[in-house]
Amino acid sequence: MSSSVIYRNRTTYELLMRGLYGRHYGARYRAIAELVPGGASVVDVCCGPATLYSHYLRDKGVDYTGLDLNEGFIARLNEAGGTGRVWNMHSDDELPAADYVVMQASLYHFLPDPAPVIDRMLGAARKQVIVAEPVRNMATSDNRVLAAAARRFTDAGDGAQEHRFVESSLDRFFRAYESRVAERTLIAGGREKLYVLKA
Repeated sequence: MSSSVIYRNRTTYELLMRGLYGRHYGARYRAIAELVPGGASVVDVCCGPATLYSHYLRDKGVDYTGLDLNEGFIARLNEAGGTGRVWNMHSDDELPAADYVVMQASLYHFLPDPAPVIDRMLGAARKQVIVAEPVRNMATSDNRVLAAAARRFTDAGDGAQEHRFVESSLDRFFRAYESRVAERTLIAGGREKLYVLKA
């Protein structure tokens, strides 16, 4: 499957993310890493270049498995000592079980109905599901040129994504899981919202 240029190279991807998040770049990963205790097992859904593992979880001795559609990202994760598996979340395959099942900045790929993805994550998690999703996006900018470019260059290999969450729509989506919500908070300077669900 073809993908946008930012998904073809880890360095390009990381430079773009650093540009988007600026001084809050590390905070978005730390907010998740702080929820995962040392020695826990983690499945990172749509892990991208697995920055969460390589810079924030590896030294905690976690049993980490990253799942992503991008074969290059997965190959580099395996070379770096993690466990990576090429995985299409649009399939119905059962997710590997883990204490913590994580997804960062990828839930919008499954709009308009991401509930089956969250349900599968809950089915695989023994302790918690952790989701951090952007709620301030270039793709929803009032600037039409900027918004169009952002939508075009965020194709991870399964098609361009037209829709994004804002805070109100993300909150509305998670109301269906209200009985499981253990924590919700804005992170990364308010650019992402973190939801923690009890398994």
